[in-house]
Amino acid sequence: MTESNNVNPTDAAHPLFILAGNSSNFNRGCEGILRGTAHILSEHFPDPQFAVITSYKSDEQFEHQRTHESNPRIVHEKMYKSYRTGDPFFFLINGLRVLCPRVLRHIIYKDMKPYLPRARAVLALGGDNYSLDYTKGPLWLTKGPVACTELDELALSHRKPIILWGASVGPFSRAPAYERYMIDHLRKVHIFAREPATVEYLAGQGLKDNVHRVADPAFVMPAEEPPGGCDVAGGAIGLNLSPLLARFVTGGDVEKWKETAVRIIHRLAEKTGRPIYLIPHVVGGFSFCDDTLLQDVHSRVTTGNVTLVDPHYNAPQVKWIIRKMEVFAGARMHSTIAALSSGVPTLSFSYSIKSKGVNTDIFGHTDYCLSPDQVTPENVVARIEGLLQEKDAVRAHLAERLGHVKDMALKAGRLLKDILESQR
Repeated sequence: MTESNNVNPTDAAHPLFILAGNSSNFNRGCEGILRGTAHILSEHFPDPQFAVITSYKSDEQFEHQRTHESNPRIVHEKMYKSYRTGDPFFFLINGLRVLCPRVLRHIIYKDMKPYLPRARAVLALGGDNYSLDYTKGPLWLTKGPVACTELDELALSHRKPIILWGASVGPFSRAPAYERYMIDHLRKVHIFAREPATVEYLAGQGLKDNVHRVADPAFVMPAEEPPGGCDVAGGAIGLNLSPLLARFVTGGDVEKWKETAVRIIHRLAEKTGRPIYLIPHVVGGFSFCDDTLLQDVHSRVTTGNVTLVDPHYNAPQVKWIIRKMEVFAGARMHSTIAALSSGVPTLSFSYSIKSKGVNTDIFGHTDYCLSPDQVTPENVVARIEGLLQEKDAVRAHLAERLGHVKDMALKAGRLLKDILESQR
């Protein structure tokens, strides 16, 4: 337990919730889920406390997140994982996954176990962990659904409700045997689905009674002005591009994707004449992070008024900056949620059901989504120009719909309270 934090695993004075399975706050989307979740539960439970169990890329990341936590009701602990062949325990971890998963879950979640006796429930955060969106290679090596079931089974073995919190689930249809395994497992948990595609998919698999429609918790994360403010030019276009898009747009060729990104920015600057802000949403300086990609892309841009936003802003501060944009286009789904929940007309680069589901929820269509095969400089600029022309109508529609969407996010707290009361 973090000594500087007020959360004590043996103090029963306040309801305690375990929030597990999320990535670190260096992924601002994951931080958005965390902040939104804390806001939702604080609306429905008296002075709740949170034990956040997260995986990190380094000890330095863990120390940064632990020591920079501003909410005294949140404590951060490690989740031990090893999925890269360069890690010293890679073969041990994955061998245990196959041969003795019950032992593995006690290793991965050993820092969570002191909080389990007091916890009211375990909430599986992460949004799309229970999907195959990021899966490559044998399923038993994935960081996604197989690893998540270890968390679920550990919670269930301690007779704690496990909630897939604000989740997109599946589809698993490209692996029929694995799909059968996952559907059997999902019957044991409560699923709070954040978009209609998940509900429809699970209903088709016979899962209805334990599936509840909510909205992504990041919709209710408050924005926060950065210390000292942040100057943003009027009429600006915000742009979030991720290295993950290379997998879908250029077949994994990151260099080719960078060249495409530079052409998008050049064409956007030429056609609109507006200031452009490049906004990273997953940071940390690793190859998979937006700040690494955007720094390189920005260094190659030779025209227009293009600003690279500092990667050190946290999720509420990034949302405050995005709120200043005239229009926004984003690859990371939670960058688009930050924009949409702020009433900003938004174009989503969509490679999975989740962003299309969010758009369907809000607009009733996916006209403001671009699939990977459509992500070309010409198409991106044409869609953004269209949003600029329609911005007043889109803002009016968002103003009308966002109250309902945020109510659906808050509804998750009510549903959780009902579940816990029914089990007393």
